[in-house]
Amino acid sequence: MPVSRPSPDDLSRIARQFHFTLDADQLETFGALLEAGPMVGYDALDAMESAAPEVRYERGPATRPEPADNPYGAWYVTARIEGAPDGPLAGKTLAIKDNISVAGIPMMNGSAVLEGFVPAADATVVERILDAGGTILGKSVCEHLCFSGGSHTSDTGPVRNPYDLDRATGGSSSGSAALVTAGVVDMAVGGDQGGSVRMPAGWTGIYGLKPTWGLVPYTGAMPIEPTVDHLGPMARTTADVALLLEVLAGTDGMDPRQGGPQSAPPRQPTYADALTGDVTGLRIAVVREGFAIEGLSEPEVDAAVRAAVAAYAELGAVVEEVSIPWHSAAMPIWSAVASEGMVDTMLRGNGMGTGWRGRYSPDLLEAFARGQAERADRFSDTVKLTLLAGQWMLDTYGGAYYAKAMNLVPALTAAYDAVLADYDLLAMPTLPMVATVLPPADAPTADVVARGLEMIVNTAPFDVSGHPAISLPCAMTEAGLPVGMMLIGKHGDERTILRASDAFEKNVFAPPPPPALG
Repeated sequence: MPVSRPSPDDLSRIARQFHFTLDADQLETFGALLEAGPMVGYDALDAMESAAPEVRYERGPATRPEPADNPYGAWYVTARIEGAPDGPLAGKTLAIKDNISVAGIPMMNGSAVLEGFVPAADATVVERILDAGGTILGKSVCEHLCFSGGSHTSDTGPVRNPYDLDRATGGSSSGSAALVTAGVVDMAVGGDQGGSVRMPAGWTGIYGLKPTWGLVPYTGAMPIEPTVDHLGPMARTTADVALLLEVLAGTDGMDPRQGGPQSAPPRQPTYADALTGDVTGLRIAVVREGFAIEGLSEPEVDAAVRAAVAAYAELGAVVEEVSIPWHSAAMPIWSAVASEGMVDTMLRGNGMGTGWRGRYSPDLLEAFARGQAERADRFSDTVKLTLLAGQWMLDTYGGAYYAKAMNLVPALTAAYDAVLADYDLLAMPTLPMVATVLPPADAPTADVVARGLEMIVNTAPFDVSGHPAISLPCAMTEAGLPVGMMLIGKHGDERTILRASDAFEKNVFAPPPPPALG
């Protein structure tokens, strides 16, 4: 079928976007040149067949659960997919965050802009889970285009914290965290660009690991910005996080995040055998700048995390406080990368961007472009704010501040690496506060945005630096809400992080189950 041809008005509009004009004669000339050259080539391209990845496991129909069957608002759709008959994940049930493609199952990435889209291929992480014998039970709700650390921005409605239904689960992997916390599934896959695995893990008392950038392939997941995109495991135990990481990790030859100046670290032969329960001699640096953050930190959270790291000393680790001033300066770097990068990759690039080699999803590009044209008014307030900031800076400065931020990333990374040269791990609160109350539907825009973005100050720096980091539950407040501690390791050293998390879980604290509904 021939591709659509531009009209003279279309050519005039495109010229204006790039700040030049075409008179009537030029419009006629360029229209004829396009018809005789590029458009003929696109017609030929349209007729070509590209190999579609094989869908190797049968899947039942996807259904939207009734509210009674979805008490936390955590499922987008349910659909049972049985993996291989045996393997390391045999007997394990999983939820897949809804920015990750599962063939034949609807995907909306939390946004009405994409509602109705059904991917044709499985993401690499989905293929690996099924090959390992896992059973996928459905797609978990995520925040609107993954741009919120709260759990109130998805167009399907808020995701409620199993410990307190009036409070946020955290985001953007909100549904994944709630389903794991409540025991609906054993494990889940989340995504993390500013803390979106670790923040909901911290607020719901589970374990959530953001691996080293590039360790887990992002192929088949909808990005925010390639340099901060991560996928990672979430579970109720460190052992299950390690088990799922073993399945997910390793290059797939299709993800550009797994090459370049910071190449993907090698997949370790095993992560599970690092779980010895012993931290004798481990050196842990408590990062001063992660505590007492003005206007955000709650004393009960800071005290709980300091008590937790002190417990490591009682287990035989060396615990000392250090200062990393760059940690307090990291947010402007992340903000420029995330906002300008999001505009370029997700919005201008229709959910995938260009300029990289690997496996694209043409159906996603087309669906998101159509959805933006028809339903962009439905963008969440957090997305609108980020879009306005990013596009203004791109329009005004041509990307200079994105470039400056990216050029500062090595200095930020080196500041953490300098401390990690003398220590095995860094430690700080995952979030400076406990789970916040969900804003009401009629809340002012300022409150909606604040509840979506205020909590990311400790987590986001490690998305731009690429260091692996885990949130592990370390305490319960007097009000019965979980507190998360974050441990950060050297690039590629997930084993040490998992070793320390496991030792704390076995010897110091394992969270209680959430209260039963009703």
